Amino acid sequence: MSDLRPKYVTFDCYGTLTWFQVGEVTRKLLGDRVPAGTMEAFLKDFTWYRFDEVLGAWKPYVDVLKASLERACKRHGIRFEEADGQALYDAVPTWGPHPDVAAPLKRVAARYPLVILSNAADDQIMRNVALLEAPFHKVCTAQQAQAYKPRMQAFEYMFDVLGCGPEDVLHVSASLRYDLMPAYGLGIRNKLYVNRGYEPSVPFYGYHETTTIEGLATLLGV
Repeated sequence: MSDLRPKYVTFDCYGTLTWFQVGEVTRKLLGDRVPAGTMEAFLKDFTWYRFDEVLGAWKPYVDVLKASLERACKRHGIRFEEADGQALYDAVPTWGPHPDVAAPLKRVAARYPLVILSNAADDQIMRNVALLEAPFHKVCTAQQAQAYKPRMQAFEYMFDVLGCGPEDVLHVSASLRYDLMPAYGLGIRNKLYVNRGYEPSVPFYGYHETTTIEGLATLLGV
């Protein structure tokens, strides 16, 4: 247990709290077009194209998915169907939490205001939040901020909404490249990396580390 006493505990949502199942859905949608032996390479490329697509000016998340999927299809020489991107987008609100989330999250919520900062659209996120079963003080989206993480504009929007600064939050994420690296650059000293195996740990960025949300509760002593 540490002596952390943040004003807010802020979270990435998809991947950190919500089980991000884009890979599983993509396998089902494109399984008849992507050869089995190259599916892992395809999903890796799709992941990186999604990252690349959010680095510029904001555009609707459905367009991020469609553009990145189209680029992955082009790279692998397979047919792109716009309906697949729409199907991925439509699937997102149905995804529930990782099994380790609900119980410790409720304990943390009883002591601290919880906030989400998500690369989501407004018409997606609240269904996912409801499935987390804990009360949230605020839910901030890329659509509201007009910027996706890792752009600092997204975090700055959250600070403006909360009326606080980087020193007032403990930011929790399963992604270094989307969350914890820009958090480091913004001067958010209190960070927790939930290592779910998506990315390697890079201790240079100065965070606590756990593998479950129970680790968050332990860190905060609740």
